[in-house]
Parts: sequence; structure tokens; C-alpha cells
Amino acid sequence: MKQYKQWSLASKFALWFWTLFGLGIASLYLLFWLIANGHLGYLPPLEEIQNPKNRYASEVFSSDMQSLGRYYRYENRVGVQYTDLSPKLVEALIATEDARFRQHTGVDFKSFFRALLSLGKAGGGSTITQQLAKQLWSPRANSRFERALQKPIEWVIAVQLERLYSKDEILTMYLNQFDFLYNAVGIQTAAQVYFSTTPKDLKVEQSAMLVGMCKNPSLYNPVRHKERALNRRNTVLNQMRKYDYLTETECDSLKALPLTLKYRSVDHKQGSAPYFREFLRQYLTAKEPKESAYPEWNKQQYAIDRRLWDENPLYGFCNKNRKPDGTNYDLYQDGLRIYTTVDSRMQQYAEQAVSEHMQDLQKRFFKEKKNKSYAPFSRKLTKEEISGIMTRSMRQTDRYRALKKAGLNEKQITENFNTPVEMQVFTYNGMIDTLLSPMDSIRWNKHFLRCGFMSIDPHNGHVKAYVGGPDFAHFQYDMATMGRRQVGSTVKPYLYTLAMDEGMWPCDKTVNEPVTLIDGNGNPWTPHDDHTKNQGDSVTLQWGLQQSSNWLSAYLMSLFTPEQLVRLMQSFGIQGQLDPVVSLCLGPCEVSVQEMVDAYTAFPNKGIRTEPLYVTRIEDNNGNILATFSPHSYEIISELTSYKMITMLRAVMDHGTGVRARFRYNITAPMGGKTGTTQNNSDGWFVGFTPSLVSGCWVGGEDRAIHFDTMADGQGASMALPIFALYMQKVYADPSLGYLTTEQFELPDWYDPNAGCK
Repeated sequence: MKQYKQWSLASKFALWFWTLFGLGIASLYLLFWLIANGHLGYLPPLEEIQNPKNRYASEVFSSDMQSLGRYYRYENRVGVQYTDLSPKLVEALIATEDARFRQHTGVDFKSFFRALLSLGKAGGGSTITQQLAKQLWSPRANSRFERALQKPIEWVIAVQLERLYSKDEILTMYLNQFDFLYNAVGIQTAAQVYFSTTPKDLKVEQSAMLVGMCKNPSLYNPVRHKERALNRRNTVLNQMRKYDYLTETECDSLKALPLTLKYRSVDHKQGSAPYFREFLRQYLTAKEPKESAYPEWNKQQYAIDRRLWDENPLYGFCNKNRKPDGTNYDLYQDGLRIYTTVDSRMQQYAEQAVSEHMQDLQKRFFKEKKNKSYAPFSRKLTKEEISGIMTRSMRQTDRYRALKKAGLNEKQITENFNTPVEMQVFTYNGMIDTLLSPMDSIRWNKHFLRCGFMSIDPHNGHVKAYVGGPDFAHFQYDMATMGRRQVGSTVKPYLYTLAMDEGMWPCDKTVNEPVTLIDGNGNPWTPHDDHTKNQGDSVTLQWGLQQSSNWLSAYLMSLFTPEQLVRLMQSFGIQGQLDPVVSLCLGPCEVSVQEMVDAYTAFPNKGIRTEPLYVTRIEDNNGNILATFSPHSYEIISELTSYKMITMLRAVMDHGTGVRARFRYNITAPMGGKTGTTQNNSDGWFVGFTPSLVSGCWVGGEDRAIHFDTMADGQGASMALPIFALYMQKVYADPSLGYLTTEQFELPDWYDPNAGCK
């Protein structure tokens, strides 16, 4: 009887146990069924699991396949393929995060129950696939209860991921998705930020450190917590030894290595070609221009933008083209690969040339303006004129707009701007802490001269180098394409081209004497000229251009109408306002560096002007080509005219205003060019060309009232030409670029510059 009762109790216990166990299994089945069918919690649609919506930064590449930078809104992530990963990186990740990764199907119950029984001391139990599911679809949990509810959902997603993707693809997605801090989202960016390398070239100890961050990137931040990160790296190396990815000897030797970083922060204001990257960003994301959005005074810009939208497929690319789902391309998260024409080496040389010369020029400018009450402005300005410029500058600041929005009146705002505060100000030797009023800081920044530089291949339009200013972090206005300044004597080759195209020759002569023209209002106009010692001499047109004679320019202008010169300049690609006045022959018109360099391509290219080409192709994040781009060329003058102009512009460099490129910078290569200086030395220009390159530079103050008081430092030959010369020195010194000082202009045997004068 007693034995029967014991059996009965055992039977009841077994019945209850198996009943509860069955109910548990059924509940789990019901739970996962509800999750899998979308009735409980959030389960992403199958289409989204098949194609996760990863936000990838778009990347800009140079013509020599160097990364120039990226565009991103939220995450600086660039996707890589499994073949781009170091094998040791993969082994480190598996050994540390999921040793049974190759065996399980998304959920490793053995590891899960081991973690459960050890209360988490043996690890979290989450597989790499579950962690990927969490990264992609789990929002941040606000409590342990919420996190517990997310776990089953992640299991379901993990199983589906394992069905849809290979193990290698899952590993790649995980590494592409992980945030390694400091805008280093994904392994590609992390390798660059922490070690200045690629995922494929990561060393074992570097791979171990990055994998160590996967547990908790903030806790094991190698920049802020180096010792902690080192210990975590060694833990990863021990795991690799445990699972036979390293021998004991290899592990010990690697652990003995110090934690060495080549850290570089990610900032779009830093790195190579920042002005170019910003220009390209605005170019690609431009919207279709609406005339109503342009003020009356800026209708010329509407015409320029309208032509770009209608004729240039690169302009507004993201808003002109659609993805397969029908939406427009997003530059900041669609992972576009943009292949540009810029050569990273030539870009570096251009930036170096700008930096070297601008720092030297700035020293001379500070020296001239030292202790001058009117600094940095011209000595010709009155106090009232300077005050007016400063007031206008004050009203253009964010500080002024914020104070205005806060309800302060003009008097209160002025008092605020004249009250000293602690701040940092820019110098070429770095930022310095000081006590200045906001108004004084505006005036300080105005001391710094600005510049723009561009270099183009005249045969295919490829833009090889692009610099929009002296320092993008502090002077972001782009003087290569956005800024327009008076061009001075660099306009004269257009006038001489008009004469050569009408049958004149470089050796044609005239008398060097003042010429008076009648302007459109019927008033006499006689330009000033510095070559009075040659007054009355019989001189050639070639001499007139090489010496930049204003009298000879006026003489040529007397032979043509201003309208003829305007039409020719427009065919050269000058798009801004060109007033048909007789003084146009001396360059009062405002033109961009890009337009001037574009125009001069016609001279070494047999009369054919080639528009600048910035991008050769754009691919999506899978490498599919979305668009290719080719140059646009226009025949604007005859070959014979281009030969005549090469002859005269070479004389400028060999005997005229550009000769310091020879005697000071020792450049012996055949080249042509023209300097330009505007009234009061407000603008210094130089545009020069070799058989294979056309490069141009402008240097001046933020305002035209900011300039050197003396011609010695203020002329184009002193302000702009040295940047060209320094750049060409560096280009010629690099044999990998293929530019030779022995390269000659292609002039036919039948061409004789004196033929028309015999």
C-alpha cells in the first residue's frame, strides 16, 4: 500500500512536470509563432530582412584611386565585401564573440543555457547573428524588461538571417554595421580612423583591438582608455589562442606589443580637397532652379544655374536620377561612389603651394599694416568708409542675427559687438586664446588674404587640383568657383585673340602712345600706362601683351566694338555680367577662377575650349555604374589664332610680366601665361599654361578695400604667380605624374609667327 502511494505521488509529479513542460514548449512555440507572423512585437518584413536599409556614406575618390572624403548625415559608414577583410579579423571576431558561429543556425542554445546557468558570467550567449539583428532592428531598450522582450524577436530574425545569407555575408554585415565611435561606423572607417589602413591590411593586434571594442566601444575606447583597451585586446588574443587561431608563441609575442594607434579624427573640414568636396556636394545635390527664387539683381546667376541644370548631367545628379524604388538618390546615405578627375598628388601639391606662399604673403601684409589705424584696409579709405564696411560685416554674422531675433535693438547689438569676451582666433601657427570684442575679431579675420586656384588638363577638361581658399576650416567661401573678382590684365589675351582672329600677327607694329576712346556716354577715356619711357616708340603687338601695355590695349579696342569683345569672351566661357564698354579691355569685369582657367584651355588646345570635368563616373554601393561623364568642347578660334596666342603668351613668360617664374623659380619648361592686377592692387591674378596643364590663381582680400598699399607686393606677379610657380615645381619634380619640362607645344612646321609681317 505504501509502495502504491509512493508510485502514485511519483506519477502525479511526473504528470505535472511533463504537463508544465509541454505547456512551456507550447507557450514558446506560440510566442515564436506570434512573433514570426507579426502578431507580437515588431518583426521587419521579409523584404527588409532580404535587403536591410543600411545607411552608407557616399565616398569621393581621386583619379589615382585615393579616398578624398565622404558625405554622410548620420553615420560615416562605407560598406566592404568579405574579401576585403583580413582573415585574422574574422578569426578574432569569431573566437571572441561566437566560437560556434560556423555550427549554429542563428541561435546557439548551448551557449545561451550556459550563460543562463552562470548568470551571465560565461558570456551573454548572443550569437553574432543575433547581435546583427539587434543592430539592425532593435531600438534602444529603456529597461531590462524591454530588453528581455526584444530577445525572442532577435532570435526569430537571426534564424531568418541565417536562412537568407551565408555565414560570410553575416560576418560582413556585422562588421559593416558596428559603430566604433568617432564617426567610425563600420570596419572600413574604423580601420582608417584608428590605424590609417584598410580592413584587409589590419595586423593581428590591430584586429584584436577593434574586435575588443565590440563588447563595449565606450568602455574600451582606445583613445580615452588606452590601458583598458590594451587589456581587452590581449583578452581577444587569448581567445584566438584558445581556439587555435594563434599559437602560444604568437599570442605571447603579440600581447607584448604596445597599443599603437595612428588615430585621425573624421571631419569634413579636414583632409584633402575640402573646398572641392564641398563644391561637389552642392553640385550633386542642386535642385532645379526656379526663377522666382532669385532676386532681381541675381538673374544672371539664375541663367547660369538653368543652363547647368539643362545641359550638365552632373549638376543636380541626385535630384535628376531615381533609384529602383522610385526615390531620388540620397548623397548622405545611399553609399554612392564618386570617381573624380582630381589627382590626389597634384591636389596635395596645389594645397602645399597655396599654404607656402599665402603664409609668406601674409607676413608681408601684416608687416605693411602694422600699427596702421586703418588696417587691414586701404590707406585711401576714410574712417566713415571703414565703419560702413565693418557694420555691413557685423550684420552678416550669425551672432547679429541671433541677437536681432532675441529682440535687441541696433544700439544694444553694437554694444554687444564691442564688449570684449574670451575667444579663440585663427593664425597660421594655430588657434590662440585671447580677449577680443566680436567686432575686433571680425576685423582680425579680415586681415587674412584669400585665394582661389584651379588646374585643368586642356585636352579633356579633367580638373587635376582645386583649392578654394587658404584654410577651409576658417574661410569657407570658395574663391575657385563661387567668388568673382575683377580680372585686370588677364582679360587682355581675349582682346589680342580678337585681333589675331581678324588677321593681325604678333609682329605687327604700332606706336606706343596714349589712345583716347569715347565711351558709351560720349565721354573721352584715356587709360593710364606705366610704360611712358617707351612713349613714341614703334612696338609690336607681342611687346604690348608681354609688357601688359594699357595703351596698346586701348589701340586694339579702337579697332573693334565692345560688343565684339563681349561675344568673344562669352564664347570663351565667361558667364558673368559683361558690360559692352570700352574699358572692358582692361578687365573691370568680375570673373571666377574656374571660368578664367576654362577659357585659357583654348590656347594650348588648338582653339578648342574644354569645359572643366569634375567627375568621370558614379557607382552605387554595389559597384553598378549609374552614370558616366565626358567633357564638352567648343571650337571658338582657329588653330592659327591659337598658335599666334601661344607665341605671344610665351613671350609674357620669357620676357614680360611673368618672367619671375623663370629667374626666381627656375622653371625652364615651355609655358605661356598672363598676370593681372586691378586698381589699387585689390586683385592679383595669374593664369598660365604648359602643353598639358592650364592653371590659374587669384589672391586678394575679403573686401576689395583690403589690399597692399604698394605695387611691389600687390601686383599679380607677386600675389598670384608664385602659387602657380610653386605648384609647377612640385608637379615637375614628381616623375610619377608624367609631366616633363621638355614637353613642347604642338606647333606645325608651316607656322611662322613673323609670316604675316614680311
